Amino acid sequence: MFNSSIKWLALVGLAFFISSCSKPESQLLQFQGKTMGTYYHIKYVLSDEQLAQKALLEKQLQVEVDKQLELVNDQMSTYRPQSELSLFNKSSDSYEVSDATIKAVKKALSLYEQTGGAFDVTVGPLVNLWGFGPDKKPYKVPSDALIERTKQKVGSQYLSIQGNKLIKSKPELYVDLSSIAKGYGVDSVAELLSEKGITNYLVDIGGELRVQGTKLNNQDWTLAIERPGLGQNVQRLLNIGDNAIATSGDYRNYFEFDGIRYSHTIDPSTGKPISHKLVSVTVIDKSSMVADGLATAITVLGPEKGFAFAAKLKQPVFLLVKQGDSFKELFTPEFEPFFVEE
Repeated sequence: MFNSSIKWLALVGLAFFISSCSKPESQLLQFQGKTMGTYYHIKYVLSDEQLAQKALLEKQLQVEVDKQLELVNDQMSTYRPQSELSLFNKSSDSYEVSDATIKAVKKALSLYEQTGGAFDVTVGPLVNLWGFGPDKKPYKVPSDALIERTKQKVGSQYLSIQGNKLIKSKPELYVDLSSIAKGYGVDSVAELLSEKGITNYLVDIGGELRVQGTKLNNQDWTLAIERPGLGQNVQRLLNIGDNAIATSGDYRNYFEFDGIRYSHTIDPSTGKPISHKLVSVTVIDKSSMVADGLATAITVLGPEKGFAFAAKLKQPVFLLVKQGDSFKELFTPEFEPFFVEE
């Protein structure tokens, strides 16, 4: 991992990738870089008027995107000792933070209430206990007594906001925004591109995507959901329109002990890794941050509760559930219009 950046709980994501094509790309520009323990990729189309300033725009855009993502790291990274979030975690009661961090925490608290605690950004001590967090502890199965003691340090009910202050009612409370901050980064870059007058783009940070407009000649951005397994096998092709998409899954980040597989995704209610058959969750939303958070929450809830939760929200959600040697698809009616027939 890129340790000076945010450590994301989920290198989870089943990767999304752009379907290959042989279309002309004279105006389709792109650049990439490192951020948040992964890579970002930006693709965009310039208008005829913008082409006259192509060289200047290309240089400025990457500089400004890098600057924006560095700012997000400085606000929300748990790897940077002087980030806003790290300083709050070190405090015993409260710490004043930026509007951006407040926005992310507000969404986290909203998702906590909405999901009945399945989404909890204070679960970090349990993640660390199981060896998946930034503490880099060795993978091992902790005792039930140690799990119960660690659970006492967890709970978003002990986190609140007053103005621009984050407040904790338990001194040892530890907040990790990794489950939504990458999505926040995608949204912030997309908004930056829009402010620059770029109306056709794709922003990808480690598999969390947001697209706007079209490619060349009004051609859609075609994305793919990866089928779990070796290689990049396509489960479904998608055209998501002007939306964001996020996938959470557990088949890549886990450890095995005594023949039992332990996922990196921790259920806050049990203090233990999830153990159901839900392999991946894909969520579409206008906001990458929301899609990111919901994908994590539904992964924790599992196939039955997670699907019922998505259906109640009328949220476009696609699930892959392990069924023997294959996978069963479950998707809400709201997701179906985004499928592209091969």
